[in-house]
Amino acid sequence: MYKILAINPGNTSTKIGFFNDEDLVFSDTVRHDAESLKGFNSFAEQLDFRLRSINGFIEKNKIDIAGIDFFIGRGGYLKPLKSGLYEVNDRMIEVLLNPPIEHASSLGGLIAGDFAKRHGRRAFIFDPICVDELDDIARLSGNPLFERVSLFHALNQKIMAKRAAGELGKKYSEINLIVAMLGSGISVGIHSNGRVIDVTNAVEGEGPFSSERAGAIPIMPYIKYIMDNGLGYKQACRIIYGRGGIVAYLGTNDMHDVVKKYDEGKDKKVKLVVDAMVYQIAKEIAVMAVPVNGKVDAIVITGGMAHEKTLTDMVVERIKFISGKIFIYPGEDELAAMAEGVIAGIKGEIDILKYK
Repeated sequence: MYKILAINPGNTSTKIGFFNDEDLVFSDTVRHDAESLKGFNSFAEQLDFRLRSINGFIEKNKIDIAGIDFFIGRGGYLKPLKSGLYEVNDRMIEVLLNPPIEHASSLGGLIAGDFAKRHGRRAFIFDPICVDELDDIARLSGNPLFERVSLFHALNQKIMAKRAAGELGKKYSEINLIVAMLGSGISVGIHSNGRVIDVTNAVEGEGPFSSERAGAIPIMPYIKYIMDNGLGYKQACRIIYGRGGIVAYLGTNDMHDVVKKYDEGKDKKVKLVVDAMVYQIAKEIAVMAVPVNGKVDAIVITGGMAHEKTLTDMVVERIKFISGKIFIYPGEDELAAMAEGVIAGIKGEIDILKYK
């Protein structure tokens, strides 16, 4: 029986799971004070801070760190990769310390690698956000200077798609599924015969707006705003990623509170903004039926926002014409997905890949 520590960093929290093989023994979510995080200019700078938080979890649960066999973190922003299990190496750490775009998941490989180095163990990442299985036709954007890039919630989308395939009594590799991951960012992908052949880039400004991301905004007014206000690259990115969507319209990214106000029905602005987000989510799901000519076996709705029944009911009402099979899987199962990936690699069921 292998002991595995899985780490999933978010913007303001770190999820940690301790597994015996694929069986979860302990899990916790460590919340990080927003004021404490303001002092860091990048996620990489938070490494020691996050490590201290994880050590607190380990001590609290009396876990023998020296007895852990493998460490795994959620994969970050690397070059485009095929789906699978990658061992953390020096080249990967070099890139994660200076990623092209700031994303909390880049801390996953750094944290796992640090623990492994300290304790003489192996560290991995599994299905990072840069998994790229796009069909060539999906890469064209409209200008050859800007090729479309695959950046999405690969880890959660893949495990939820496989779960839905199981419920359908079929193999993941033989069906077409649309998966909508509704979190702080929203990614919608079409999984066809085991590959995500098209997907919204949830990081760089595609698809629906979410609690804190702007999604696909009108590009020319955006460019003019940047130029008129003399914004640098990082400031311009924050408009799209972190300060867009619900937080830009309503001043909060707390979707539970927003939906509560929506249900109360007193705030017309809340109603309009939530209705617009649902409209965009449903529209993007419908778009993903096109790559498979409408032959969709099922639709999967997952992620943190899937806990809000008001939202999922509204989305389902708009998309049920696409497929009669719609699965709602609230939350995410990324810690379990990582543990399963490690076990599959160690047992030789999948290859352990090298990052180059």
